Amino acid sequence: MNFMPLRFLLLASLGSLLLTGCGSRETRVEQGNREGVLHRAIGAEPRDLDPHLVSAFTDMQVVLAFFEGLVAVDETTSRAVPAAAERWDISADGLTWTFHLRPDLQWSDGTALTAGTFRDSYIRALTPSLGSEYAYVLYPIKGAAQFNSGEETDPAKLGVSAPDPHTFVLRLEQPTPMLASILTLPVGFPAPLHVIDQHGGRTDRANRWTRPENIVGNGPFRLTEWQPQSRIRGERNPLFRAADAVGLNGVAFYPFENAVSQEAAFRSGQLHLTSEVPLTKIKSYEAESPELIRIDPFVLTGFVRFNLTRPPLDDGRVRQALALTINREALAAQVLQGGEAPAHRLTPPNTAGYTAEATLGYDPVKVRQLLADAGFPAGEGFPELEVMSRAREINQSILEAIQQMWRNELGIDVKIAMKEQRVWLDDETQLNYDISNARWIGDYVEPYTFLELFLSYSGNNNTGWANARFDEILRRASAQPDETVRYELYQQAERLLVTDTPIAPIYHGTQVFLKRPEVQGWPPALLGFHRYQFVRLAP
Repeated sequence: MNFMPLRFLLLASLGSLLLTGCGSRETRVEQGNREGVLHRAIGAEPRDLDPHLVSAFTDMQVVLAFFEGLVAVDETTSRAVPAAAERWDISADGLTWTFHLRPDLQWSDGTALTAGTFRDSYIRALTPSLGSEYAYVLYPIKGAAQFNSGEETDPAKLGVSAPDPHTFVLRLEQPTPMLASILTLPVGFPAPLHVIDQHGGRTDRANRWTRPENIVGNGPFRLTEWQPQSRIRGERNPLFRAADAVGLNGVAFYPFENAVSQEAAFRSGQLHLTSEVPLTKIKSYEAESPELIRIDPFVLTGFVRFNLTRPPLDDGRVRQALALTINREALAAQVLQGGEAPAHRLTPPNTAGYTAEATLGYDPVKVRQLLADAGFPAGEGFPELEVMSRAREINQSILEAIQQMWRNELGIDVKIAMKEQRVWLDDETQLNYDISNARWIGDYVEPYTFLELFLSYSGNNNTGWANARFDEILRRASAQPDETVRYELYQQAERLLVTDTPIAPIYHGTQVFLKRPEVQGWPPALLGFHRYQFVRLAP
């Protein structure tokens, strides 16, 4: 027998340890590639995963993995396409929409998902005690506004019916050409009422049915883990209507309030996708790693809300002065780095061919006179206000620049308060703020989705502004099939927004994020939503 010298035995043992160590150092992305699990960042911890209660874009991104509505958004065209419904018919007068469900739809626990489920889910979403912020988008349905306001209490008066298990019918108040797009929103998704009933009332916002041990869904994945502020994970749902076509075995979401932390996690192999990129890193990625950075078109407007229930913001001259002091061109050129454009109106230009004529500009001379006319010459006696924002790097940079503009041009001081997303959302909803930095991503590609935000009954208005003429103009526009007439009505509504100034638009956005090359099936999406069943990992 031959004996290996001791030094060679030691080297062999060390080599074995090193090989083992390399295996244990496999990055999360490498493991994800091997296991077929997508790891992506989202901008904040979801407030909820109940499709009827989500309102934030980040929350909706997660919900789309676990739930599906009658229709879905096609990423490349931004149009509504069949999902749980395989087709739909519209009556000649536009007042009746009949959705034909795919056969054998199931929840992830094997319970049948029928037209009756959709009917009862819509009733739940519109029940006043649930307090769904998005319920107002369902107001085209006959009786929905009266039921949601509590004026009518009989759900049988709603225009929702299920004549058989595979047919769901909506009767409308007036023709609504964009109804299919409206129903791509989570508030139009079915809810697993058989599970919700087991864990509390259907309208109990504290119901724990969305916890991993309780939840069932009808999307391509089923929730298996939710560690708050850490990770949300799902595995392939074998009972999804098209389970064989799902290209991933799992998906994991990681909440990050900080873009710098996201980028560091991406660089260290922990993420396939980020939701944003630090402003200071955009140019370097474009120059050095262009294959990793994406700057996609995005139907988005960043703006600040004014709380009209608090003086002096109840004075239109004060709001105008604050809005006209913002030098949007300077912000786009010196602060923003992702190709964002100055916003002089709410609706992004060329949204489905529409561009608003009424605009807010930059007028440092006029603003001083406006503030003086409101009783605050050169800012004298102006109360200290606070502008709050979700804690994001881009928001901090924008607000610091605007803070300086207001100080230099108006002689006023405004504090900045950065908050966690759920706190910021709650404060906006309760009008517990002076000025709030916000953004709105179109729910579909049509000007109406921006303008309806400020309807007096919109659950997402959150300004205290109400204008009956504005409401009536949009009511007429929503029923108008003639695009030329509809767009002229939008022009009228936009002029009212500019005149009353409940908000000050700042920029029209892009979607800037990092993506690893192995992520396939992630085309540019104007609305920012993706159908996870079509995503693949091709290392």
